Amino acid sequence: MLLLSCSGLTRGFQHGPLFEDVGFELHHGDRIGLVGPNGVGKTTLLRILAGLDEPDRGEVRLHAGAKVGILEQEPRFDAERSLFEEARSALDALLQAQEELVRVGEAITHAASEEEKRRLTDRFDRLNELLRRHDAYNLDHQVEAVLQGLGFAAEDFERPVNTFSGGQRHRLTLAKLLLAAPDVLLLDEPSNHLDLAGTQWLEEYLSRQNEAMILVSHDRCFLDRVANRIFELHNRKLTSYVGNYSAYLRQREERYQVQLRTWEAQQEYIARQEDYIRRVHYGELHKQAASRRNALERLERVERPVAIERPHMHFHSARRSGDVVFEVQDLAKSYDRPLFSDLSFQIRRGQRVGILGPNGSGKTTLLRILLGQETPDAGQVIRGYHLDIGYFDQHLQTLPGDAEAVRAVWPNDPETQEQEMRNLLARFGITGERAYQRVASLSGGEKSRVALARLVARKINVLVLDEPTNHLDLWACEALEEALQQFEGTVLVVSHDRWFLNRVVDMLIVLDGKGKARVLHGNYETWQRMMGGEMASPSDSGDRSVPRATAAERPVRRKRRFPYRKLEELEAEIAEQEDRIRQLEAALADPNLYRDGDKVKETLQAFEEANQRVAQLYEHWEEAVELDGR
Repeated sequence: MLLLSCSGLTRGFQHGPLFEDVGFELHHGDRIGLVGPNGVGKTTLLRILAGLDEPDRGEVRLHAGAKVGILEQEPRFDAERSLFEEARSALDALLQAQEELVRVGEAITHAASEEEKRRLTDRFDRLNELLRRHDAYNLDHQVEAVLQGLGFAAEDFERPVNTFSGGQRHRLTLAKLLLAAPDVLLLDEPSNHLDLAGTQWLEEYLSRQNEAMILVSHDRCFLDRVANRIFELHNRKLTSYVGNYSAYLRQREERYQVQLRTWEAQQEYIARQEDYIRRVHYGELHKQAASRRNALERLERVERPVAIERPHMHFHSARRSGDVVFEVQDLAKSYDRPLFSDLSFQIRRGQRVGILGPNGSGKTTLLRILLGQETPDAGQVIRGYHLDIGYFDQHLQTLPGDAEAVRAVWPNDPETQEQEMRNLLARFGITGERAYQRVASLSGGEKSRVALARLVARKINVLVLDEPTNHLDLWACEALEEALQQFEGTVLVVSHDRWFLNRVVDMLIVLDGKGKARVLHGNYETWQRMMGGEMASPSDSGDRSVPRATAAERPVRRKRRFPYRKLEELEAEIAEQEDRIRQLEAALADPNLYRDGDKVKETLQAFEEANQRVAQLYEHWEEAVELDGR
């Protein structure tokens, strides 16, 4: 069912348009991952769809009485309410329907006429269907399951809202939105402030929902597991891709290569025609030259494709440290409860070590003990020789807020030149006048890049990073991962980014939040395999409820969007269309095609239509697999 559509959406600010002529449709079951570099207008687009901002041009249309809900970044609560009461208030409409159902039921027994009884009975049936559809006879259980899934303990339920931290209030806002279950969910960084277990619960929860949703997230594993389509917002345009984030990466590269070959082929054709015109325009063949010149003027030019450019991060090689960087023996630390005890491990030069665990398990505390900034309750840390340690603080408090960015990265070296520091910042994506902005005025992503550039300028050989990907966009995350893979020194990193941990680390220290720790060689996938395929969070055996739908609780299978077809028929047509795409690609790569401007336009249109048809066929095939099986 079509729920929302938009067309011609254009929005700009003083530096020009963020996006132009954006249009798409949202149906039941669409789970759209919206991606793009920082600053392209993703949040602005969500606010326009929610009616909180107005486009310069274009319109948004809601269909079938659909309701839209957006995850607010600055939530408003009744501070005196308890956590449970505030979360339950998201279900006020259903609670009122319950009360009305009771009143209508009583009124039926006292109806004065058959007509009034029939009218009341119809109302009773409609209310009963509404409550049944939303499982509204079990509302308190729904509230408990969502709150526990998002990391609240049962003992938190009666605490007043004003006693919770900002991160906890963000989770409460998310809980209310999930409980309200609008037809269209607009979620901007929903996994912020969630630990790994909470993020995995949210992935499972959203994947079971039939509502349409648009998700803005920098968590690539989250997008991989939830999204079934990806919208890329870049260069003022919105481009749609079928499948999850991994499928998007493949399709984006394939599409870019086809567009690049098409542009190159046309440029080759244009160059040949211009060379011919220059050689013969004054001789006997001047009529042919004039004809070719007219053909070139009519030719519809193919734009050169623009890839999203990643920052060019690179950490310099530094002096060699000792073979053993950290030797940890029987380490223990407690505050109001034990964080870890009897923790022993060794980190050798060149290793890349990740620290993983739920919120409050002591990850940052362990880093600070290793750095000598905090004292353990028991045990000792033996630091190796010739260590030049660089520390990335997740709160970025090590950056001087009043300094210009170019001065914030400046090392204590009198021979350093300003242009050298500007070049360094440019490699991390801080260019032009941004290099002279005060650090305090930069965005979170820009501050993170400045902090990373600052480490490069100091030529360290041990990188200690606390949540380095928190404020980086997807392309900056990829650049950082490659830079760390090539770094010749030692890396110690706290992160909840599973994609990052899989690509970077070769050893994990896992804290369970209950005083125990485990050391293993490998990355996050290694840890998952060791946990037997269950959710690989060390807190899973605790109080957190991660509801798994029983047969009675599972939602009914989603309704069909496409007519019934046999899987074999769909697969045959997919193969046929993919063969047609390959033929069209070959045609677009042929320079002779570009002699005829109409033929170029016709071939490009056919190529785009074939790609759209294949995308639709894959959606049809996925639905057939889910609803009909093999």
